[in-house]
Amino acid sequence: MTEKVDVVIVGAGLAGLGAAYHLAGAGAEVLVVERGDYAGSKNVTGGRLYLNPVRSFYPDLFGKEAQTTAPFERTVVKERLTVLADKGGASLELLGPSFAEAPPHSVTLLRGVFDRWLAEQAIARGALVVPGYKVDDLIREAGKVVGVVAAGDEVRADVVVAADGALSFIAERAGLRGRHDPGHFALGIKEVIELPSERIEERLGLAPGEGLSALYFGRITHGLVGGGFLYTNRQSLSVGLVIGMASLVEHGPGIEASALIDEFTSRPEVARLLSGGNVVEYSAHAIPEGSKRAMPRLVADGLLIVGDAAGLALNMGISVRGMDFALASGAMAAHAILEAKADGDFSATSLGRFEAAMRSNFVLQDHKTFASMPGFLENPRLYELYPQTLMNLLVALFYVDESPKASLWKTSLAALRTLPIGQALGDLWRMRRL
Repeated sequence: MTEKVDVVIVGAGLAGLGAAYHLAGAGAEVLVVERGDYAGSKNVTGGRLYLNPVRSFYPDLFGKEAQTTAPFERTVVKERLTVLADKGGASLELLGPSFAEAPPHSVTLLRGVFDRWLAEQAIARGALVVPGYKVDDLIREAGKVVGVVAAGDEVRADVVVAADGALSFIAERAGLRGRHDPGHFALGIKEVIELPSERIEERLGLAPGEGLSALYFGRITHGLVGGGFLYTNRQSLSVGLVIGMASLVEHGPGIEASALIDEFTSRPEVARLLSGGNVVEYSAHAIPEGSKRAMPRLVADGLLIVGDAAGLALNMGISVRGMDFALASGAMAAHAILEAKADGDFSATSLGRFEAAMRSNFVLQDHKTFASMPGFLENPRLYELYPQTLMNLLVALFYVDESPKASLWKTSLAALRTLPIGQALGDLWRMRRL
């Protein structure tokens, strides 16, 4: 069977559904195909969305005068950064007054719920979303992508949008990226722990509807690149680890990712927050973390790459972003396609408006600003030496025994004497690029 539509979107995640929402709203005939059982069924995320960057793209959904109510879990009013040594840890907690102001700065969400809602918004505008539909190949004519093949069916389109995730088969099949490099990806492992909302609020000092975003780094990864996270939902906690795949490969046998998350959730700093909860979800997924050094080409004749497929996730050290980039890229892809449709030209040159928009917007500008971050985070001293040194320093400053207490200066010098000064100064110097 052969069908023809204006646009085929492969993948019903945030980027694909965002593109479908805008395209269908402008009257384009859009087909979204998703290999999962429903939109969001294959998506794994810690669960935080920064709203300010995407309000202008989705005023009806996330703007001040939004016409619908999105199924957000909680408004993030607290930020917590925790450094963990072999035993013990230190936390910095920020309660920013502006975080709690309306409209919210950022929110937590569960992708299985949120993505289905976003699919409903796209469908209401006229998009067709088909789950359980795996794309097997692209259709090309004269070097141009003109559709997809799935389950023996051909679906032809003026444009194909690849929104099929971090390991994008479509981007690779189109020749826009080479073989995958483990150094450009991380393994995300997440558990959702069910807890009553009152217990979550009591343990974390939150009012009803308020949420916390917590990041952890240090000895929890045994020197591997990565860290932990915890996000509050209405009646659950999303908790997990993100570990660099290259680190896992280079380490070899002896460390299992599943054992690392068990160890992390057993740490007293985390376990007391999860106590009495029930694990209702366990998932793992590849996450793009190579930033600009790993991005594929974003445009070809008849083809655009968006969201995770375009490598649009960014570890900024003290925060991790991806969902706002995905939504924005979907919207910009839709606008570029509509302009190309008006011109009757779906060449890479015409569709290049998409990449131009990305470069002039926060998406690729933020990736450019933090382009050095992936390399900086590969430093093993960040996960072993510095957390333990910081812990030793803080314990020495706060602990009081029977001996006369040394001055703060002498105590600090004694604790910091264990640092390799040359390497530490070199790391400080490299931070200027971050």
